[in-house]
Amino acid sequence: MTKTQVLAQLKKIGLVPVLRAESVDQALALAEAIAAGGVTVLEVTMTVPGAIQVMRKLAETRPDILIGAGTVLDPETARMCILEGAQFVVSPALNLKTIEMCHRYSIAALPGALTPTEIVTAWQAGADVVKVFPASSMGGASYLKSIKAPLPQVELIPTGGVSLATAEDFLRAGAFALGVGADLVNPKAPAAEITENARKYLAIVQRFQTA
Repeated sequence: MTKTQVLAQLKKIGLVPVLRAESVDQALALAEAIAAGGVTVLEVTMTVPGAIQVMRKLAETRPDILIGAGTVLDPETARMCILEGAQFVVSPALNLKTIEMCHRYSIAALPGALTPTEIVTAWQAGADVVKVFPASSMGGASYLKSIKAPLPQVELIPTGGVSLATAEDFLRAGAFALGVGADLVNPKAPAAEITENARKYLAIVQRFQTA
């Protein structure tokens, strides 16, 4: 899948579940539960023990899932993840060398930023989409709307504070897609609950896109 196709898929699904788990097996089970709900995009964070193994296993067994590497802090980690099948790279903060590494491999770069200066810096450095994190600490959807007003050309994925209750607000504020953490990817929740919540999130996105 080309970078253009990856970005189109991210936009279509409209969700980037942020997977945090305590083991490889738990991470794989969470991935299956999310995919069962129709959400075939997943950000495997580097905080998961054996995160590389998780990405490798998913790349081998679930080619239908768009796999991203999350919490990537440096270009060396980005390269390692890309070689193991990551199709997009997400960071909690801005590291220009990481964006450069993604460009080298034609992989979508989603660096994290928060202030207008950081967001513009990331965009000018070649970010494909900027992850606004933590969005909740700056006022949530209202902050995103304020950023999009002078910067309509910058694609933004809010992360932090996205829930079933706030998802539509973020979409109306101009979000490219939604980064969803524990409200969807809760390691302590039953698989059936995670699958049902994935369906609910997907329904919100689809309802918004067809409105």
